[in-house]
Parts: sequence; C-alpha cells; structure tokens
Amino acid sequence: MASSSSSRDAPLVLSIQSHVAFGHVGNSAAVFPLQRMGIEVVAVHTVQFSNHTGYGEFRGQVFSAAHIEEVLEGLRARDVLERVGAVLSGYQGDAGTGEVILGVVDEIRRQTPDALYLCDPVMGDVGRGIFVRPGIPEFMKRRAVPSADIITPNQFEFEYLIDRPLVDTEDALRAARKLLEAHGDRLKCVVITSLATADVDSTRLRTLAVERDAAWFVEAPRVPLSPLPNGMGDVFSAVFLGDYLQHGKIAGALGHAVATLSELIERTPQGSRDLPLIQAQSSLCTPKVSYEVQPIE
Repeated sequence: MASSSSSRDAPLVLSIQSHVAFGHVGNSAAVFPLQRMGIEVVAVHTVQFSNHTGYGEFRGQVFSAAHIEEVLEGLRARDVLERVGAVLSGYQGDAGTGEVILGVVDEIRRQTPDALYLCDPVMGDVGRGIFVRPGIPEFMKRRAVPSADIITPNQFEFEYLIDRPLVDTEDALRAARKLLEAHGDRLKCVVITSLATADVDSTRLRTLAVERDAAWFVEAPRVPLSPLPNGMGDVFSAVFLGDYLQHGKIAGALGHAVATLSELIERTPQGSRDLPLIQAQSSLCTPKVSYEVQPIE
C-alpha cells in the first residue's frame, strides 16, 4: 500500500467539461474510467444538466466563466493546481469558458512544464452537424487546438478543423501532419476517431493516431446499435489519456481506448442512450477484446 505522502504527491488529472446528474457524458463519462484506472481526478463542471441531450428535454444550466474561475480559485488556494499533471477538456458550454481553461492550462504548465493537455474538441458529429453554441467551433480551431498537446476529434470535427472533407486514410494522415506542423510549438499528436472514409470497410470504424514521425490505426467492428449511446468520445479520451499517463506510449493508449470502447458498445443494450460504465467497468482497465494496432509507414 502506498504511503499517504506518496499518494498525496501522485499527479492529478484536472477534467473540465460538462456534467449530467443522470447518464454518462462529459465528466459523468470521463471521471469514473480514470478513477477505475487508478488515477485521481479533480472534476470541474462547465455545465450541470439533469440528463444529456440524447434523452431530449433536459433541465439545468451552463455555468459562467466567472463561476468556473471561482471554483479554480478555491483549488488554487488549496495548492491543488500545482499537483496537476494533465488537463482533460471536452464540452465547454461557451467560448468564455474555453479561455478560462486555457488560462489554467498555462498556469499549470508554468509550475509543471511537462504537464499534458488533452483537448477533445467537442463540436458536432456526422448526422447531427454542429451542436455547440456559436463561437465554440471558432474557439476550438483558433485557440484550443494550438494550445493542446493531444487532440481527439471525430472525423466530422477534424474536417471542420482542416476546412475540407477527407478522402481516405492517407489523406487524413497528410492533413494531420500538416496540422502538427502548423502548431509545432505545442501540438504533438492528433487522434481521429470514427474514421469512415472510402477506404474503410463499411462494417468497421477506424481510429487513427498521428505523431510527426509515426502513425498507427486500429479498426473495430461497427456495432449496429440504434440509437448509438452518448458519451463515447468522452470515454475514449479519458481511457486514452489514462493509459498514456501510465505507460507513455501513443500506440498502446490507442489500442486500449479502442478495445475498451468497442467492448462497452458491444455490451450496451439495444435502445440504451448510455454506455454501461458501471456494469462493464472491468472493460475500462482490462478489456477482453483486442485489435491490432497497425503502424503506417
């Protein structure tokens, strides 16, 4: 058993994203997987809703940037921020909230230069289009992505970031490398999820991870659920970050996150709007399925 001092000194993950009282999206999807993987999480909510939008009507509110800054100030006063080793952000509520997030990321990096920022640039998806408030997509493209170490857009979001549709995996690889070059001072890895370009078998989904001098992809079966559960990207980003923090390998984190998400989707009852995070929690750490992580030369 670790001593209290070593436990206190263990790096924390600061997760700043949405929260729902019922269901699994945002922090309600990301915090438990990280904790189940043995990582301590400090959760700051950008919104608090009764349930996610997949259920239709909901109640609650988007928190103001001032509210989030007040919560961060309380953490600052407890010397919590100086213990943060990684920041995870997802749905942000409004662009003002995003600026607060980038401010605290800069503050953490001044204290811990090797602190990691994983930004899931939540903006929209195929079929739904853009579903966030006006100003957020522009903020993601111009401010959040250049400030991140790792980004995890889905194909729709990545195409927004590059201002054009993707043709195939090779095209996605070139576009990701171009984005890395454009933000060379900071951005180190682009992970594109739900890749369904013309070269991908229609019964499968591909996930692509691209660094400057290496790239990999993983394919998993497309599970015919209708509707698809919400929060899949939130779980993917959390598990990817958790594995990367523990092992430091992009390829390993990619394989773990894809296997976990695939297994959770496979175990989701038909018609459910949420992944079975509690019932299938063993999948978060040790998924029974695995898929080949294939390098791209």
